[in-house]
Amino acid sequence: MKFSMRLPRVLQGLLLTMLTAGAAYAADAGVDQTELIARGRYLAKAADCVACHTAPGGKPMAGGLPIDSPFGKIYASNITPSKTHGIGSYTEAQFARAVREGVNVQGQRLYPAMPYTSYAGTTDEDIRALYAYFLHDVEAVDTTPPPTTLAFPFNQRWLMIGWNLLFLDRGPFIPVEGKDAQWNRGKYLVDTLAHCGACHTPRNVLMAEKRSLAFSGGQVGPWRAPNITSDPVSGIGVWSVDELVQYMRNGAVEGKGQAAGGMAEAIQNSLQYLSTEDLTAIATYLKDSVPVRSSADTRPAFEYGDVDVDFEAGLRAVNTGIGYQAAGPGYPHLTTGAQLYSANCASCHQTTGRGTRGQAFPSLAHNTVLGRDNADNLVNVILDGLHIRVGDEERLMPGFKDALTDAQVAQLAAFVMQQYGNPTVTVDEARVKVLRQGGDDAGAPLRRLMEWSAIAAVIVLALLAAWWKRRRHR
Repeated sequence: MKFSMRLPRVLQGLLLTMLTAGAAYAADAGVDQTELIARGRYLAKAADCVACHTAPGGKPMAGGLPIDSPFGKIYASNITPSKTHGIGSYTEAQFARAVREGVNVQGQRLYPAMPYTSYAGTTDEDIRALYAYFLHDVEAVDTTPPPTTLAFPFNQRWLMIGWNLLFLDRGPFIPVEGKDAQWNRGKYLVDTLAHCGACHTPRNVLMAEKRSLAFSGGQVGPWRAPNITSDPVSGIGVWSVDELVQYMRNGAVEGKGQAAGGMAEAIQNSLQYLSTEDLTAIATYLKDSVPVRSSADTRPAFEYGDVDVDFEAGLRAVNTGIGYQAAGPGYPHLTTGAQLYSANCASCHQTTGRGTRGQAFPSLAHNTVLGRDNADNLVNVILDGLHIRVGDEERLMPGFKDALTDAQVAQLAAFVMQQYGNPTVTVDEARVKVLRQGGDDAGAPLRRLMEWSAIAAVIVLALLAAWWKRRRHR
């Protein structure tokens, strides 16, 4: 009281207003600040914020990670509480607008590489918790990521206004009537925070998700995110809830599959930290999703690989009719794919392809990556390897990008598919080259559309100019 009496009345009023606002904030949150921050930390894990906003070797959430898009590299922003380089000066309303609508504090439109189309459904309570976490628990880092400079017209961020009108659904998540709490929780996590559709849903020519084909599989650079609808053949319909929970928690289910690429990253950074209740909710919702089947699929991907023959003995000897003799140099009687497998893969995955006990080195038989109608993900694993850390366990496979040529990778992948996977799939050198360079040019259709639109605009303007000139002449 003695201290407050020495303050000018204006400052007393300002202090009282700040204290009242702080008390109201805590009351509205319904939890104390410590609990609010802890909840925000959990939600940030569920949303996998660290995956995009942390550069290799950089500070968490400080941005700078180059995200490859069909139109160039998009650099993730700094979302630490730095007041000069991050989001430290954001109000809660400004933070909510950035998360839900893709508009930063300067009014600049964000590209949908930041999945705000999914985050648009974030509830007010979760926005508040995330805001508390980012502003009070994340270390402030005073660094500015490189600027994103895309080619014209994609550098015109105001064009996102029209894109958002077409594809951005506004408004926090509202539970679906007639569905129980577990199903609704799963829908909220899948559709909003975990933004599963960003990878697992195909996109249209304008690079927006095709909602009618939700979760039926998508292209992410060179990787193909698989179908995770409830379809029993193309999707996860015959996976049990427990198996799906185990996969999201550990990244592997024996006899089903092993996570790699972006899914391995999602498990390492995000899914393994979710509660069993939330993982169960996700599995429950996905198993009730609309089934979508590909005509190319005839049976579940994990069913392929009923091979028990050890090919190694045949690789090292030739049956002459009167017994086996050592093969000549280079084993000319066998495929190069078999030789490559023996030299590079057999020591871990075994000559039978069954892997090791406990699946530290997974089985290639009954592995979903080898049961698809294409070998793209297998090729990507051969090129880039695999790295996932779950708890105290680390699973690592080296990549062979620098050791094998495109032709050798194609031969090796073809052999593995024939021996342990879908034998109808072929692999050629040209496809390996495309995948090594980052995959198909997904942005080509939109660029062509923009080019034709620009040409049409020029023609229209020229015709209008000619009409105006003729009118003035008359």
